[in-house]
Amino acid sequence: MRSARLLQLMLTLQYGRSATAQALAEQVGVSVRTIYRDISALSAAGVPLWTESGPGGGIRLLDGWQSKLSGMTGVETSALMLLGVPSIAADLGLADASEAAENKLLGALPEPLRADAQLWRERLHIDVPAWFRQPASTPYLPVISAAVFGARRLELGYRGSTRQVDPLGLVVKAAIWYLVASRAGTVLSYRVDRIESAEMTSDVVNRPVGFDLAEWWREAAASFDRTLRTYNCRVRLSPSALRMLPSIIGHEATPKLPVPDEDGWSTTDLVLETEEVALGQLIALGAGVEVIAPPSLREGIQRVAADMIRLNS
Repeated sequence: MRSARLLQLMLTLQYGRSATAQALAEQVGVSVRTIYRDISALSAAGVPLWTESGPGGGIRLLDGWQSKLSGMTGVETSALMLLGVPSIAADLGLADASEAAENKLLGALPEPLRADAQLWRERLHIDVPAWFRQPASTPYLPVISAAVFGARRLELGYRGSTRQVDPLGLVVKAAIWYLVASRAGTVLSYRVDRIESAEMTSDVVNRPVGFDLAEWWREAAASFDRTLRTYNCRVRLSPSALRMLPSIIGHEATPKLPVPDEDGWSTTDLVLETEEVALGQLIALGAGVEVIAPPSLREGIQRVAADMIRLNS
């Protein structure tokens, strides 16, 4: 977006003081002509820029000039990453800092950038919690986040016992917070709303080299999903049921697209959690599913269908 590009150009020149139009164009991925138009827009907004030709020339920023963005505090800069997600900032105890950072950012931006930022502020709202679910109580989240970002060991009360862990990161999924931490060389996740006490110690945590929080979480979630799914069944699905399948059983449990038969239906093997769960999920596909095996699941479908007919006759 142009607003992000203008901000990037302004900060690049602020800290680099001078650059050629060609170098700026390559950095932001636009043409040199576009760079000159952007420079004109910044100049019109009051940013003191000018160009010098010849060897050693380029686009320069007035010596001593600095945008107000540098006036942010450290906590406000961290809170800036949470703008647009007020509930997350509030959970971490950064609601006031987040609001201060947002107001400071908007006040420091040149008018073209400010107008575009204000548009996003007015027209985008992120509602994290799921429908009909009360937010979980996380009174220890601020001290846990302080330990995560300060690289300090935590002493946790969890499920009736006390343990020391080395915090590696925080994950929020469907408005539920998880602490990812190492204990005795094993990386585990802890639901923050189930933590009974939390105290940050003075011990420094040495983060494992190369640890990638997002990658670890993806692998852990996929592994957990696989451990739940142990029930095998074979089904025949209509085209519409096949399209609905991922939303019913989840993308992880959805097999590769099978080849349809002459009627357009597809036969495939599924690995689900239990027979009871499989029954509830497959019923949601209605008349678009035929259970081939095992016989007990097929009989379960028949019983539910007979009960539905009886109750709705």
